[in-house]
Amino acid sequence: MSRINTNISSVIAQSNLQKTSKELNLRLERLSTGLRINRGADDPAGLIISERLRSDIQGVSTAVKNSDRASSVIATGEAALAEVGDLLNSIKSLIVESANTGATSADERAANQLQIDSAIESITRISNTTTFGGLKLLNGTLDYRTSGISGSAITTARIRNASFVGNASYQVDVDVVTSAQRGEVFYRDQTVNPGRMVSAVTLEITGTRGVETISLPQSATIQSVIDAVNRVTILTGVTAENYSASSINGIKFLSENYGSDNFVSVRRLQKPQDPAGDFWSGQVFKWDPAHQADATNTWVNMLQGERDEGRDVAALINGSLATGRGLKLSTNTASLGLDLQLTSALAIRPNATTSTFYVTGGGALFQLGQDVTALQQANFGIQSIASTGLGGTLANNQVQYLNSLKDGQVNSIAESVRRGDFSTASDILDTAIDEISLLRGRLGAFEKNVLQTNSRSLQTAFENLSASQSQIRDADFAAETSKLTRAQILSSAGTSVLSLANQQSQQVLSLLQG
Repeated sequence: MSRINTNISSVIAQSNLQKTSKELNLRLERLSTGLRINRGADDPAGLIISERLRSDIQGVSTAVKNSDRASSVIATGEAALAEVGDLLNSIKSLIVESANTGATSADERAANQLQIDSAIESITRISNTTTFGGLKLLNGTLDYRTSGISGSAITTARIRNASFVGNASYQVDVDVVTSAQRGEVFYRDQTVNPGRMVSAVTLEITGTRGVETISLPQSATIQSVIDAVNRVTILTGVTAENYSASSINGIKFLSENYGSDNFVSVRRLQKPQDPAGDFWSGQVFKWDPAHQADATNTWVNMLQGERDEGRDVAALINGSLATGRGLKLSTNTASLGLDLQLTSALAIRPNATTSTFYVTGGGALFQLGQDVTALQQANFGIQSIASTGLGGTLANNQVQYLNSLKDGQVNSIAESVRRGDFSTASDILDTAIDEISLLRGRLGAFEKNVLQTNSRSLQTAFENLSASQSQIRDADFAAETSKLTRAQILSSAGTSVLSLANQQSQQVLSLLQG
């Protein structure tokens, strides 16, 4: 049958040609953009996951830049600290040279003092001027702020890291569980003539500083023994004082400092052949270790012994056992890392009330990952290295710092010469050098073990995420080119078929002409 109102062949040809045109346009779009997914209709599920991957890629890329920038900050700070270390070493050499008073003149020592003053001022200048992009690095800007520290309990507190997630401040509780001890040896005076030696005696006094001998005549008083020991404390590190317990007098020999690194030894030399006549060795005691923690002022809990070691303080910081060394405590967890110097008043009292203070802010926060969460951040505190807070050392019951070595101060060369003792100045310098070295080590460890490893892992993640996104979203040019060729052929064929279908209706005219 021949109909002209509806050309079915043409309709079919048009429909197929339209489909082919859409296919051709799709292939051209993918080849021109290089993307398989250009709109949600191309692959709804693929679009969702690829957009998430794009977000992750952007975050990881920025995190890599953050790590690289943080490494630059650390490198800048460490370079300045290296210069400070050199200055401290030069000050140390000047102090050692000046201590040689028998071979240096007053003018030479005055010249050395000028160099020391200049070096100390340079250290403070470096502290104030070391910057990165306008950010002060070593003047305490990146240090943590604290409040509520009791001077009777804690001498110094250095916060290395603290996490403030969900809190405006961080509470720190310090609970001493085992007391710090100095090395202690006791002489118990039970002679027939109390308060005096019954025979001449030569004692060997040994401490962390060295060994000295003192000779005492017969009938020497207890006080003369104490005075003789204290006169050589600078050489031995051992002090002596009167001791009384249970109506029996005696002498207490103590190491200068607390902790297991300190000890005291008191030994009689040239002992008589008759042990019964050696009143000294039979009356030298130390605390029974089983009772040392709660030793009372009696002779009951003592054992005979000529040598005794100190003991490190042990304490809980926020419920976790901290590492103790002498009066110092340190802890390092993900949420809190700090170094504390306790006062002896707190460190020797395990039954003392818990000491509490707060970290109220500050520190440097480094964003290391693609997500802004505490797990992908690192906190780091960089304390000021100004001379007024560097090298803190306990001397004469007060903490003295590097600036005390300047001219006119208590530990200047002139004052040290007057006292005949450069040990405090040397101790302050040793502490300052250790502090700078430890800070450099912390910065180096942070850069190597945190920043560099983080950067490498992020680079790997970036590669894997980019590969995954490419697999989902990018166009396969080989496949798309093949499909484009097919669509082009079909489009040409469809156009030809449509032309033939349109010509078929014109054949009806031949019926009218007949």
